[in-house]
Amino acid sequence: MPFKIGIVGVGYAGFDTMTPGLSTRELMFEAASRAYADAGIDPRKDVQSFICCTEDFWEGISITDEYMPDQLGAVLRPLCTVSSDGLVGVATACMHIASGLADVAVVESHSKASDVVNPNEIMSFGFDPVYNRHLDVDPRFLAGLEMTRYLKDSGTKREYCADVAVKNKKNALSNTRGVYGTNLSRETVLASPNAAAPLTELESSKVIDGSIVMVLASAEKAKKLGDHTVWVRGIGWSSDTPVIEDRDLATAAYAEQAAARAYKMADVRAPVSAFDLAEVDDTYSYKELQHLEALKLAAKGKAGRMVDSGSFDRNGKLPVNASGGSLGVGHLLEATGLHRLLEAILQLRGQAGQLQIPGARKAVVQSWRGIPTATGAVAVLGN
Repeated sequence: MPFKIGIVGVGYAGFDTMTPGLSTRELMFEAASRAYADAGIDPRKDVQSFICCTEDFWEGISITDEYMPDQLGAVLRPLCTVSSDGLVGVATACMHIASGLADVAVVESHSKASDVVNPNEIMSFGFDPVYNRHLDVDPRFLAGLEMTRYLKDSGTKREYCADVAVKNKKNALSNTRGVYGTNLSRETVLASPNAAAPLTELESSKVIDGSIVMVLASAEKAKKLGDHTVWVRGIGWSSDTPVIEDRDLATAAYAEQAAARAYKMADVRAPVSAFDLAEVDDTYSYKELQHLEALKLAAKGKAGRMVDSGSFDRNGKLPVNASGGSLGVGHLLEATGLHRLLEAILQLRGQAGQLQIPGARKAVVQSWRGIPTATGAVAVLGN
């Protein structure tokens, strides 16, 4: 039987550089209330599983599970926390539903990055404490190393990475959630200060606050809820080795492996022609190119040239990050994968406003948890 789980409700709140008038819990409550209204459900009666994707270090609180139920309507209900990207939480919800554990599951993830005073220290804490963790060094040094290796091994021109930032920030100008939308030239991007050479600051996404909630349901239940269901046809996730020295920094093995599983589940045999749009991780400019090649949406070493030629523009052959991605909208920490999913769902529903891609019916969504991890997920969506 084909895999088919419905996303029947979506809600979000925030999407700004700072949200001083709202606490983390208030952001979550707003997003959850909108998602439940969208799906037409009562969380106290209709939901059997709640999943939150958070990381204690970003929250500044230990055992964050204890602080999640109230604002989601999950008090005294089954709730678990997944310390990973939001798209991995969606995969967890799919497993709960496919196993018969739940008919309806809710996934939430958020960012209150404006409250974090030591983001570099938190990122650095993820590195090996003996060999890789460095005091007073920007943890993005790993992104600089990866970018250098990717450019060398793939033969990609340096300028093509800058084109990614130009494209995505321009797309974000048409997105109501696009905090960092702007018109830039390739030269301006290349001339911006270094984040971790050769990566520049304009090629490195900046954080924002926000919360996103998704309501998923079994195929049978989804038919009774909402009127704009988007179906998850396949989903996969993977983690490469945590040992940086053992990785091939030129490739995104986690994305290749996750995509292979999602494509097999969804019976996608020719990815390059299977989708109407793609929302892929662009935490850093080179990552979009690396991920496109890992997803087999571009041949090895060809993604940069395709960006330069306009193939991945909003009106191109395959629109990639028509939303503006993380470079244009902003990075949402563990909720970044849910943001990629949200933008794809709005497209498939025909609710993307000025960003709308005519006739969009199939999409691929990909996430990456960020430095220093090699963890990611891929979902195939369809109407």
